[in-house]
Amino acid sequence: MSEAHDGHDSEAPDSSGRTHDGDGTRAPHGVVTRRGLLGSAVAVAAGAVTAGGPAAAAPATATPAPGPLPAPDRPRERGLAREPGQVPRLWREFVHSPYTHPQIPFVGRAGCRGGVERFARHPRVLDARAFGARADGTTDAAPAINRALAAAGRAGGGTVALPPGTFRIDDVIRVGHSNVVLRGAGSNRTTLYATRSLTELIGVYGSRYGGDKSSWSWAGGLVWLAPEARWDSLVAAIRARSWPFEGWTGNRRDEWRTLTPVAPARRGSWTVTVADPSRLRPGALVLLRLRDDPAHSLLEHMAGGGPGPEAYAWDDKTKLTSYVPYEWPVRTVRVKGRTVTLERPLPLDVRPEWDPRLTTHVPELTGSGVEGLTLEAVQTPQQPHLLDKGYNGVVLQCAYDCWVDDVRVRHVDNGFGLVAASACTLRRTRVAGRGSHHPYFCREGSHDNLVEDFTIEERTVPGRPDTQLHGVNVEGLSSYNVWSRGDMRMGTFDSHRGMPFADVRTDITLDNNGRHGGDASAGPLFGARFTHWNIRVVNRRAGLVRIDDLAPYSATVGIDEVTEFDQIDVPDFTGDLHARLELYGAPDAVRPRNLHEAQRAL
Repeated sequence: MSEAHDGHDSEAPDSSGRTHDGDGTRAPHGVVTRRGLLGSAVAVAAGAVTAGGPAAAAPATATPAPGPLPAPDRPRERGLAREPGQVPRLWREFVHSPYTHPQIPFVGRAGCRGGVERFARHPRVLDARAFGARADGTTDAAPAINRALAAAGRAGGGTVALPPGTFRIDDVIRVGHSNVVLRGAGSNRTTLYATRSLTELIGVYGSRYGGDKSSWSWAGGLVWLAPEARWDSLVAAIRARSWPFEGWTGNRRDEWRTLTPVAPARRGSWTVTVADPSRLRPGALVLLRLRDDPAHSLLEHMAGGGPGPEAYAWDDKTKLTSYVPYEWPVRTVRVKGRTVTLERPLPLDVRPEWDPRLTTHVPELTGSGVEGLTLEAVQTPQQPHLLDKGYNGVVLQCAYDCWVDDVRVRHVDNGFGLVAASACTLRRTRVAGRGSHHPYFCREGSHDNLVEDFTIEERTVPGRPDTQLHGVNVEGLSSYNVWSRGDMRMGTFDSHRGMPFADVRTDITLDNNGRHGGDASAGPLFGARFTHWNIRVVNRRAGLVRIDDLAPYSATVGIDEVTEFDQIDVPDFTGDLHARLELYGAPDAVRPRNLHEAQRAL
């Protein structure tokens, strides 16, 4: 099965937030929450390290984090009962060296504004009804909603409110300005009823790899969050039958200006040294770019290095090599002389042979979100594999520090998408209805995102033999993304080739009945530091869940005992994978139960 996808001293303010319980309700200060309880597991593990030393030699220590984390991120010191369970050796090691562990990535800063609990609230509120939107289920409300969103954007930000009821939309709803939020009255009260597909509204979006495939099978949404200029160029390119410019620099990479070269640094460092700081400002988003060299040492590094990646045939993986340079968006926190402090630690080494530099990029969409609504598409049969019409849900593209909260999609081809999106949070999202191709997709170099409290419901219509179901997809060198506290009643952990790396799935219940995609030219299924932690596998299928014999430098901790059946893969790399398996057959016994929450608490 194949699928083509493709010199001043200043400081920015840090983020903060408050705690909330696992169901999304917020708790007042002083109340012990589920996240607070996890702090006890951290304390237990840290104590074990102090008493007995690390279980294995730690890698070189990285530069410390820039000052203390915000108060809600620190473990509570009093009022905690110790949580029973088994602390794996891997966790004890990680506590000792959280930014440089060889198998487990540091994802404690994943999500919008470092994973804060509360999203921004704008004082300016615009009622969509004042712009002509009617919740009668028959009048096309899309023009009015889009006028309200544009007005909020022109005003510098604001919230467009949708009251309870059903709003018919015959066009794409576009959030194209920063600090603009579309907010319904709740996913069980406000509905957008979409009557037309992206193929009807925009045109045929073909694949850059040729053939008759529809790129609406993995791109675009009927609610689309992307910078306005990005939207305009996408639509123009699709209608001209040319491949659109999807990412932070995309197929026009040479047009983006270098801000400064960067000196060598190690993975896990929170600072870099630059040649010229004059164009850098605290709080600004910059793009760290790393080019591969002819020997493909950058790709080997992403795979963990060593004999296996060195022996791998990279040159014919044309789709994979199209994803480099690796582009990592990050905000600067402090600029002092030539030292720049970042809001997250470096995801990879920075080596001179990769021509490291900070560059300009597409102006990002930031501070925007969609909340409290259901997007329901008119129910149509699911199309054959790779021929989706584009009844797609919510997509974030070239977005940073944006979010989706309490949103459900029904009868969609593809549910929620991250396309060259980073540091975004999808919280309390749900995919329901007749069945979808990709319930969640994460591609084109999307990094540091958080998907938590998510649900994929069982399909209401049996799938046709010529359709395909994936699950929580990640591909295209996407890294340091987290899927946490999930209820997957169908699908799989779809690592869709394109060598995603350093991604985490944790505290998830899965009926593992989907299949992964990705064709051979996209290269390996996994790079280094993929981690599956506390996964309950309802049907005991191993595929894409137990990864100690597939993923290099990976960790599989606290999963059910599983067996191989249906789609069975072989490792992409030869020799010792340096993968770890612990507490096999003991989901929910592992402590901490949730790897992301425990990292946040460190």
